[in-house]
Amino acid sequence: MIQPDASLVDPFGRAISYLRVSVTDRCDFRCVYCMSEDMTFLPKQDLLTLEELDRLCSVFVSRGVRKLRITGGEPLVRRDIMTLFRSLSRHLEAGALEELTLTTNGSQLSRYAADLAACGVKRINVSLDTLDREKFKAITRWGDLDKVIAGIDAAQAAGLAVKINAVALKGVNEDEVEQMIAWAHGRGMDITFIEVMPLGDIEPARFDQYWPLSQLRARLAERFTMDEIDYRTGGPARYVTARETGGRIGFITPLTHNFCESCNRVRVTCTGTLYMCLGQEDAADLRTPLRASESNARLERAIEEAITRKPKGHDFVIDRATSRPAVGRHMSVTGG
Repeated sequence: MIQPDASLVDPFGRAISYLRVSVTDRCDFRCVYCMSEDMTFLPKQDLLTLEELDRLCSVFVSRGVRKLRITGGEPLVRRDIMTLFRSLSRHLEAGALEELTLTTNGSQLSRYAADLAACGVKRINVSLDTLDREKFKAITRWGDLDKVIAGIDAAQAAGLAVKINAVALKGVNEDEVEQMIAWAHGRGMDITFIEVMPLGDIEPARFDQYWPLSQLRARLAERFTMDEIDYRTGGPARYVTARETGGRIGFITPLTHNFCESCNRVRVTCTGTLYMCLGQEDAADLRTPLRASESNARLERAIEEAITRKPKGHDFVIDRATSRPAVGRHMSVTGG
């Protein structure tokens, strides 16, 4: 088990117990709020190998990380990705890791759901913003809604708990949020709504699509009786229960009400760059110390030093007076 003095604690007394790791910047979708249509992807030599990703994650686990989320891009398009899941599952078996999970667009779940369950994955997040096929095609550019639904079917058949993550897009999916809640809860799935984040190239449409979740929540209150609950999954969502369905609805509000005071999370990109905050540019290079020695000593020192720079909070803002994004990198680069 982790020794108390081994934990990573930031300057504000928050213990880092949750790591999100991107395994690829590639994706088989091109969601309009995440990627440009003509993305230039990183050369393969810049990416950490699966062995390096395993070693990096294992060091974080040895320093107190209890929850590990694999992200992308789309993590399941990474070649031989199940090799990484199978290897990391040893930390679950040893009791050092409480949860191994992933965020996915669902396109590859039909293929991998059973294998994920066999590796000890208990629940997953599926990003899905609409149940309308035409809208889905417009949002994802390349996606196939039927394939995603089939993937969700496969995940549930394999015993995985599925949570739906939906980005709230004004003028796009605002007319179907009640339907999405009823659909998700009817299948025994939680659903979380997320505000559009100002990352990457902000196209004019991004401003028009920003829908404060305070407004969405007020509208939902006309349809559902929502009870506050003290339910946490380790992430930033705050949940209510809808009495009419018995299901949970989550809200992630990085703009209207940030969630920084309890942030226990850091993110590592597929190139080994550690971001202490999603909404800040400060980062630490972990690839160089990782590759410099077979010993983990330099890597651990780099991680420790980076955590001393974890900020108190982010400074997201999205409006037409702000002509540039809060953060210049695309969401797919950092990991969902």
